[in-house]
Amino acid sequence: MTFSTTKRYHDYSSFIKKEFGERVQKISLDTGFTCPNRDGTKGVGGCTYCNNNTFNPYYCKPKKSITQQLNEGIGFFSKKYKTQKYLAYFQAYTNTYAEINLVKELYNEAISHPEIIGLVIGTRPDCINEELINFLSKISRNYYVSLEFGVESTLNKTLKAINRCHTYEDTKAAYKLAANKGLHLGAHLIIGLPGETHDEILNHAVELSKLPIHSLKIHQLQIVKHTVMALQFKKEPNLFRLFTVENYIDFITTFITLLRPDIIIERFISESPSHLLIAPKWGIKNFEMVAKIDKKLIEKDMWQGKHYS
Repeated sequence: MTFSTTKRYHDYSSFIKKEFGERVQKISLDTGFTCPNRDGTKGVGGCTYCNNNTFNPYYCKPKKSITQQLNEGIGFFSKKYKTQKYLAYFQAYTNTYAEINLVKELYNEAISHPEIIGLVIGTRPDCINEELINFLSKISRNYYVSLEFGVESTLNKTLKAINRCHTYEDTKAAYKLAANKGLHLGAHLIIGLPGETHDEILNHAVELSKLPIHSLKIHQLQIVKHTVMALQFKKEPNLFRLFTVENYIDFITTFITLLRPDIIIERFISESPSHLLIAPKWGIKNFEMVAKIDKKLIEKDMWQGKHYS
């Protein structure tokens, strides 16, 4: 398998450059939608780890229209990078969880913006249907459309423990429905959720590789303020086996050897705002972690898919 000249895995930056020919910036949007495990449809309280304030930028407020959020986001990033393209990133909560005509209206508003070349939509695997997939498939004829499902874990025991209120069978069904429709399919995985053993976490790579995904976002479990998990961590810290930087690097380099070699790895870690983060406090930037992972792969003579079968 051939990767970029400097990486031993399929990195997202190389994919973007190949796909678009230049830098692309995602503009985060907040639709004001909720989730079925928040509004009582399937449960209440949301996922035990979730605090959406950990990734919403200042301009991203649901009281603002999609166009206004895009304009403010583009205004912010255009100061740093003069020439680039933009993707409308429907990020907060579950971005397909509303009346279908409203969902279509908001997506159409986003792609009607003159500087937007595509959509990135984050959602749950139990919150899509055939009508929506067909609508997105139609958009994908003229725009890049990425549909990202929060998989989080391939174990039903974990999904139940973190109050996801869906099963891994739901995840597999969602990807089956969305496959071969012209969509870039992404997955999101949290490494180190409570109750999962070392081998069980490694097996996520094996299971995810069976799905028709194009890209994967990985990040370490973070305990953040104002979440159910923060309370659990305070009461029973022994339930959690949080990674150190060194242990995480060693683990993740083994993890990617089990991944299907064509899957694009979009990220390895996430950085919650310091004023919200309880643990683990690594004090390391994303680019520093990537450099350490790259170095460790060379040291261990490992690469993505080395042990994939």
